[in-house]
Amino acid sequence: MARPRSVRAPTTASLPNSLRIPSSTPSLTKSLGKLSRQSLLELALSWLDDRNIASFPPYLEPEEDNGDDDEDTLPYPAAKTIEEVRQAYEDLRDRKGGKREVLERILEGDWRRGISLRQLAMADLRYIDDHPASLRWTVLELSRINARKSSTETSKANDWSSSVPRTQAATFVKALQHEIAPLVKAHYHIARSSTLPLTLLRIFIIDSPYQSPRQTPEILADSSRVIYVAFPDSCPFIYTSITATTGSKPTGPTTSSVATDPRSLQRLVRDAIPKALSRPQERYTLKPTSLAAKNLPTLFALRGPGRATAANGAFSIFADSALEGSPLDPRPSHTVSSEEHMRSGNTVEDKENEISAEDPHESSTKRKPASSDPSALSPVSKKRRLAVQSRFGTAGGTLTPAPLDRLDVRLVDRPAFDDDDVDDDGSSSTLPAVSLMFTGSDVIGGIRKLAELGIIDPKQMPSWMTGEEGVSMAVVRGGKRLRNNV
Repeated sequence: MARPRSVRAPTTASLPNSLRIPSSTPSLTKSLGKLSRQSLLELALSWLDDRNIASFPPYLEPEEDNGDDDEDTLPYPAAKTIEEVRQAYEDLRDRKGGKREVLERILEGDWRRGISLRQLAMADLRYIDDHPASLRWTVLELSRINARKSSTETSKANDWSSSVPRTQAATFVKALQHEIAPLVKAHYHIARSSTLPLTLLRIFIIDSPYQSPRQTPEILADSSRVIYVAFPDSCPFIYTSITATTGSKPTGPTTSSVATDPRSLQRLVRDAIPKALSRPQERYTLKPTSLAAKNLPTLFALRGPGRATAANGAFSIFADSALEGSPLDPRPSHTVSSEEHMRSGNTVEDKENEISAEDPHESSTKRKPASSDPSALSPVSKKRRLAVQSRFGTAGGTLTPAPLDRLDVRLVDRPAFDDDDVDDDGSSSTLPAVSLMFTGSDVIGGIRKLAELGIIDPKQMPSWMTGEEGVSMAVVRGGKRLRNNV
């Protein structure tokens, strides 16, 4: 009897969590191979948990003999019960070994029939928790659109709590799916971060599955079609990111689609997020900011719910409790002097030097450097160091918890032309704006080091170069940063 022909009807539903990717897919092996051995074992044990075992069942030995004699010759024979599978991964966790052994057991043994989209999403979010600097994140400000502003609403315009919508995760994902569904097919996975107080949303987008020819399994593990959105707790900012990798190359005919262009994908999701968070009489919009970094803790410190959000640069000494009291408190407080604060900033170096000086086995470090003692500095160096402390505070120091890795600056001032630069017809040639890019592990720390060496005058530096405004992109005209163009 001929098999009935399957019919695929169009639907706006999202991709199911149970949709499997063949275990032999090379990009799937690459995605799971990014995790460490310990992370792979913990991820597999979480799949085998009683709460998830129904969604991620491993391959078990069938109760009835199906005549498959190749089962005993496989490198990882099928287990009989779930407890045997759990015990196998617990034994791997208790002993030392390589990561390839765990990866091969997952793909060629217990989940040989494929890895679901939800399992892959859990693996990707686990990698972000283990490597918070793996992606470049951009900060967007979530603000409420007020159609009618009363006197009470105007007084609360600066209240950040009015810009934080309250919604359930399932309701938000359903509303977001409703906005994106007419354009492309997508898979959504939302989870709580295990390292930071924020919620991560992973969105995977593909073309319509009803096109011809059908898409290859490689597309389901293509990292270039994934966008992440992070929602910090009690904060009017969200962080978005698109993977920098190009992903797998299409093997079939190329077709133009919104999902194949990362910029179009980012624009699509950005436009849908505020609509999904909006409700009747309560509309929201996303405003771009001038902060982008490759470190989630950096964004959380500069654009997060903590008090450091408005206490960067010179004011960071109060946020980090380096000084007692407040700069706005008119009452006398027990604050330390600038000299004492300068010594406190070098306590770590001084202690290391003292320990090394007391170590009899290290003769090269027996003598404490004289430069670490502020009292031994020259008056010029001491004055310059105090000026650096007053402008940078704790930003750019050895204890800075949030270093910026890049700073883009555009100078849009018209250059001053000499008489020789003017053409015969009296018109001067126009030159493009000058763009500067500072990159490194800690850009603000590098600028601070230049100021300490006397290369840069700290008194003449703008506040956005000392870390006070917490920006990574700036458009400068006339020596001032243009806020409306960033």
